[in-house]
Amino acid sequence: MTVVDSMAVPSVLIAEPDPWSRDLLKHVVLSVRCDAQLDVCGEGQQALRLLSQNTYDLVIADGDLPGVGGLDLLRTVRQRRRSPVQPFILLSNRSDIASVREVLPLVPTAYLTRPLDMSGLTRRLQGLLLSAGQEVSCEVPGLAPGMTLNRFLEQRRASCDGAPLLVDARAAVTHSHGPAGLDLALFEQQVRTDPQINAVLIAAANSADQHRVSPAQTLSQALQRLGPGQSMNLVLGLVLKHSAQLSDPGLADYAQKQWAVSLRAAQYGHTLASLLNLDPQRCYCAGLLHRLGDLAVLRCLQEWQLAGGELDTRVIDESLAEFGAAYGSALRARWRLPLELRELIAAIYHLGGGVYSREALVMHLVGQMANMTSEEQISELANCKTARLLRVGTSELSRVIQTL
Repeated sequence: MTVVDSMAVPSVLIAEPDPWSRDLLKHVVLSVRCDAQLDVCGEGQQALRLLSQNTYDLVIADGDLPGVGGLDLLRTVRQRRRSPVQPFILLSNRSDIASVREVLPLVPTAYLTRPLDMSGLTRRLQGLLLSAGQEVSCEVPGLAPGMTLNRFLEQRRASCDGAPLLVDARAAVTHSHGPAGLDLALFEQQVRTDPQINAVLIAAANSADQHRVSPAQTLSQALQRLGPGQSMNLVLGLVLKHSAQLSDPGLADYAQKQWAVSLRAAQYGHTLASLLNLDPQRCYCAGLLHRLGDLAVLRCLQEWQLAGGELDTRVIDESLAEFGAAYGSALRARWRLPLELRELIAAIYHLGGGVYSREALVMHLVGQMANMTSEEQISELANCKTARLLRVGTSELSRVIQTL
């Protein structure tokens, strides 16, 4: 870390009920002050407890916190008559005159309505958390004494940020953004091949819409539910995270190979599902996400390397073999991806006993196709049990292969 007076390190409380929005706010703050001390919570009573126990340099709170709303939280803070006035940013879904008039007497530092203007929020945070001309940079923490790679990967499995970004997310936003805002259809075209973006947006859409009976299972469905503003903010938030891109050429090469298998499975799943009058978009998504765990391992290996650990191809291969599947399973569960989508992803790897949907049979078949090394294997694959159950033969499988 740069030489900064320890007393000047800001402490920030983020109170936001939605986990994906909470994570976004956290990384926007850290992008301005990487040394900031953060407390995060998801409901109002917990925020009140934290405020009674700590003195914060900034509070960021959502107006619709469960228990004690953000407006009541602001009212409590102002009743304490702190001098100077405690900076407080209130986030709200309401921009009507009545809502604005209600909050103005409490003098919030900012009253920001959703979807958030990320550049505007960043500028406000710079003004609140940085002195004029101040720059703060942070070094990557070194490895703890005696830390082994296996132990490091075991610890990171439960908290890793997922896969690295494989498309230029900033460029996708810029290219898709016009005078009327973000063009969702164009944006989908720009990012539809990126596993991390697909997984995060689907997870976020379901987190924000838990009352819906039918979960979002494709990128298109997620974009429609989140809307242009929130979709754009979440994707830009991914760019801010540590190791969002793989800078090591060797790890990047491994990622490209994993991505290539994902894209083959996705395209094969889309084509075969279309031939069989099934759901091609859901099968595409399942194929795209099935190597998410392997890609997440590569991202964590870069973190290991940046922290001072050593890597070679043998270590990378062993790490992928040991941790790839476990990381994928942990991510899909932690992000609460829809069960139906997780079942399709699992079918790519294994079909046990029991009755399976036709989509699951499709994904099991295309999982094998995505790893084929020669077209001579098509006839052998056409004779397998899965192909027979789907009633597809060599001609259909050849048509699928030729779509790439």
